[in-house]
Amino acid sequence: MKYEVIVVGGGHAGCEASLASAKMGHSTLLLTGNIQNIADMPCNPSIGGSAKGIVVREIDALGGAMGMVADKAQIQMKMLNTTKGPAVQALRAQADKITYPKEMLKQLQTQKNLEIKEAMVEDLIVEEQKVCGVILEDGTKIESEVVILTTGTYLKSDILVGDTRHREGPHGEKPSNYLSEKLKDLGFKIIRLKTGTPQRIARNSVDFTQTKEEKGSEECYAFSFDTKPNYDIASQKPCYLIYTTPKTHEIIKQNLSKSSMYGGLDDIEGVGPRYCPSIEDKIVRFADKERHQLFLEPESLFYDDMYLQGFSTSMPHDIQEQMVHSLPGLEHAEITKYAYAIEYDAIYPTQLKQNLETKIIENLFTAGQINGTSGYEEAACQGLMAGINACLKIEQKEPFILKRNEAYIGVLIDDLVTKGVRDPYRLLTSRAEYRLLLRHDNADLRLREYGYKYHLINDQQYQYLQEKKKKIESALNDLKITMITPKKEVSAYLEKLETAPLRDRITLYDLLKRPEIKLADLECFLGYEVEEEIRKQIEIYIKYEGYIQKANKEAEKLNHLENKKIPENINYDQIKNLASEARQKLKEVCPTTVAQASRISGVNPADIAILLVYLKREYNHEHRGI
Repeated sequence: MKYEVIVVGGGHAGCEASLASAKMGHSTLLLTGNIQNIADMPCNPSIGGSAKGIVVREIDALGGAMGMVADKAQIQMKMLNTTKGPAVQALRAQADKITYPKEMLKQLQTQKNLEIKEAMVEDLIVEEQKVCGVILEDGTKIESEVVILTTGTYLKSDILVGDTRHREGPHGEKPSNYLSEKLKDLGFKIIRLKTGTPQRIARNSVDFTQTKEEKGSEECYAFSFDTKPNYDIASQKPCYLIYTTPKTHEIIKQNLSKSSMYGGLDDIEGVGPRYCPSIEDKIVRFADKERHQLFLEPESLFYDDMYLQGFSTSMPHDIQEQMVHSLPGLEHAEITKYAYAIEYDAIYPTQLKQNLETKIIENLFTAGQINGTSGYEEAACQGLMAGINACLKIEQKEPFILKRNEAYIGVLIDDLVTKGVRDPYRLLTSRAEYRLLLRHDNADLRLREYGYKYHLINDQQYQYLQEKKKKIESALNDLKITMITPKKEVSAYLEKLETAPLRDRITLYDLLKRPEIKLADLECFLGYEVEEEIRKQIEIYIKYEGYIQKANKEAEKLNHLENKKIPENINYDQIKNLASEARQKLKEVCPTTVAQASRISGVNPADIAILLVYLKREYNHEHRGI
């Protein structure tokens, strides 16, 4: 029994990795402990959000499945930050926890070249530092050319509640008890991380008169570029906003010692997510805040549980009862599922190459929470990239590495392999220095060519992209050549638009730079209507033209350093005058380019200057660009 690619784990990373591999024509085996948990959503019932929603669009642009499946499973769509600029706008969906995994499983089961098998992987087959397959719990050996580990939070996972610790997965399943120890034996640095989830509340036990209803957007949206958004906005399910109370805070403060994280257990090693902390962490770290925002979110159309967003905790059940009942509208709430924390093993991600192949074992790739990330979206994009790169490795082709100015996916992977993690990594817009270039609206223009190149996008999808590009180019050209003059009727029209009258002739292109003018206002001069999708692209391009050009110039400077390669056999101990910390970090990360080296924490500009001089002197013939 032999496959070209084996994917271990059926979470969001594993689904994207196995689909990509199979679509690229390689025989693929997806191993999962329970087929019913494939694409499960053990925590929040949502896809997307700030920065994350853009990642879902990027996954779709590259040919991944998450966006299309989220569109089918959505019960509410909301565009975030609509009052702010396009750089931070992102889509978020409340996703049905029954429908989403069901639809993803359909994708997997109907995909050619892909087989799914229920089994637990206990060990890897490794020969001469090269992975050759896996060993199952029952001793069965399955050979492969490449293995992709996407084990999520299941590596030696412990559920933590109060002073109790149980070795099990998120739903009480059997975890992977041996694989992380085997990885450690192979030389990997293993770290312990922690995350958590809040309570689920019975909908009929909530007094909604004490909550604020939060509806979806009044416009139809979709994650996938291949989905035509057309749903009944009025039938979307609302969420509900509430806040913690002084009584909530008092209960938590009085019982901190009973929380697993604050004294309930004295052997906690895992570090929790900084940007999605437990409610205990919020009360302690932000003691000056009088209240904290919480959301009641519907989990499914098929059952009535509400997810209490923002109330993660590892308190004992009796204390959780008191905490929940102190909240407005939840005084008589029934808890259908108690909150818990989960502690699990991960590998330190600087042990990865930029293609997500491990440095220690050849042909072994890792993706998702095993790499120290949090979130479904972060996992899915890594799985997609690992699947593509695993196939490229088999085909003996150059790896696919996205730059930081090309995609949030590029930012995420570069951050992981260059900087490592202290706590579960979460994508934020602030992590992307070129976020004006990495927008929700242009993910297809940025990345769909790559999807087509790697056979994840079909001819029809590619043709649609080319037509879209032509329409944008044609409309921009028409705006540049169409002039209007300060005639009486023009001045009267501009007055209606509450914009200043013209003094001289002007192109529609330049007139559109005025913030109060929209492209739809100028279509009477243009002579035709522009499609809404094209209209948005043009408006952003023209109104933010100066900022976009500046960002592109800065990115070009960075890419100049990205093109300066660092040889694999470089000996940093031979470079004189390097700071000791820089030498240590460079040896640990083994950056492939000077640009990556410059982003390593502890490597200063002076160290980069010394490195450049050394490379020019020692490798001038092979690296003429340096």
